[in-house]
Amino acid sequence: MTAYLGGSAFQTIIDNPITAYRQLVQQYAKDLAGKPVDPKIAAEEAKSIFRAQPINASLSGLGPRLIGVGFKRVPKFGILLGISFFIGEDGEVGTTAAFGASILSAPFINPIRMIEKQQRAFFKQTGKEKAIMEILKESAAANFKPLFRGTIPLMGHSMASALLGLVGQPKIQKYIQKELGSRTTLGNFASLVIASAVVSPIYVVVTNPLSRLEVIMQTNKISGNSISVGQAIKEVIHDSKTFGLRGIFRGQGIGVAKAIISLTMFHQGRIMLQDSFRSYNERNNLIPAEFK
Repeated sequence: MTAYLGGSAFQTIIDNPITAYRQLVQQYAKDLAGKPVDPKIAAEEAKSIFRAQPINASLSGLGPRLIGVGFKRVPKFGILLGISFFIGEDGEVGTTAAFGASILSAPFINPIRMIEKQQRAFFKQTGKEKAIMEILKESAAANFKPLFRGTIPLMGHSMASALLGLVGQPKIQKYIQKELGSRTTLGNFASLVIASAVVSPIYVVVTNPLSRLEVIMQTNKISGNSISVGQAIKEVIHDSKTFGLRGIFRGQGIGVAKAIISLTMFHQGRIMLQDSFRSYNERNNLIPAEFK
């Protein structure tokens, strides 16, 4: 568990600027009047925010995301590893555990994602990120119900993330090491990057529409009316009719880059910590005989 949390914290810090930029690209699908915006113009608007305030934009949402390493990851990884243990997957995370963790952890994860997106949601209007306490006060006025906007698409997003990132990626890495390791000098990190590059395009194609739904549902004003899943889907459909595949897959390119970096950094951090803990236990003879 500690290795998974450490890997998550490492990944979160490294990929935060890309995460922020991708959200803005997807969020600026509409202008302030609610009219559809060409994806190229939306990308330029996101870039202008980063040019004007590179530090603030890059660090926006990082606080909630780091807090979320505990609030989000402990339930998710705890449920994931718990189900894996009880159904006897022998340390290998499988499909059943990934599915269960995705559904059961969503109520813990969604409020953090909502706060993160709200912090960046009004950069264009205010030029700064929204304070966490302000978001919580606005949510409290509505009995904290706004913090659970976007939970349904999150479940799908989380399941795809678990299946491809936690189940598929390690298996692909092992296959790459087995097939290429004996023929080349390919190291652990290089095979990790290649495995992430293989998984990432699939992951982004599956999750990008779900990510769009989350952004639509979580970036409108908390004090305003919530946007239902059906309404969000209609917005994405309208976007695709107006701009074709460019509309439905806004943020796809940067999403692939983010996925490669995120998966690589997460697994590299996790593996380093696991190896460190294992070495420590071996040096101090802390491993029970039946597990040696």
